[in-house]
Amino acid sequence: MKRLQHKVAVITGAAGGMGAAEAKLFAEEGAKVMATDVQYDKLQQWVTAANKNGLAIACMKHDVTSENDWNAVIQQTLLLYGRIDILVNNAGVFPGFIDCEQTTPELWNKVIGINLTGPFLGCHTCIPVMKKNGGGAIVNIASIAGLVGGNGAAYSSSKGGLCLLSKDLAVTFAKDNIRVNTICPGGVKTPMTDVLMTAPGMDDMVKNMSPQGRMAEAIEIAWGALYLASDEASFVTGTELTIDGGAVAR
Repeated sequence: MKRLQHKVAVITGAAGGMGAAEAKLFAEEGAKVMATDVQYDKLQQWVTAANKNGLAIACMKHDVTSENDWNAVIQQTLLLYGRIDILVNNAGVFPGFIDCEQTTPELWNKVIGINLTGPFLGCHTCIPVMKKNGGGAIVNIASIAGLVGGNGAAYSSSKGGLCLLSKDLAVTFAKDNIRVNTICPGGVKTPMTDVLMTAPGMDDMVKNMSPQGRMAEAIEIAWGALYLASDEASFVTGTELTIDGGAVAR
């Protein structure tokens, strides 16, 4: 039996990278998926191909900082699939290693809005639906930047906040059979990080990023999300799954 058979999942930031890997993997494991992203054309292109291969994936344009967009995503998912069992708050932005002195209020608000307010709004709108279903699983994609410093003021703050938001939700909604966990990836090869890889010295930085001497593939994060979303993790809530090749173990 497939690990997510009869489950319905909403996955944000799914135009590429980790979100697309998660959406495809979840569908392959039996879930019906609503994949969302602000980059709708890019999202729709791969979803159309996935549908032709028999995967049950729908898609919507979605600004995660908009409560109205979140309400629309929830309503459309319920219209198509009738329930929501899983939420993966994957959408995020990494502006680079920008310290506090160089961080403008505009940049701060943008990063916090996408990386922290977005997941909050997702949980705020999905949890009432999950409670009616009798439970659910939320997976928030944070970063090792939420565990250790030196990764930029706004980015580190947003990811650290997301880790604590997850713990608070896990404690609060355990009575409703809703599990909330966080994944903290290290460096991951995605379209967003590909842009950064062109900078001088990045090859050496990647080699030194973890004891394994490489970045993660997007599917390696998706495998972790699959576990946390599945019933195999029925007694796992309020924790961080660090997928970083051993980076923070040093």
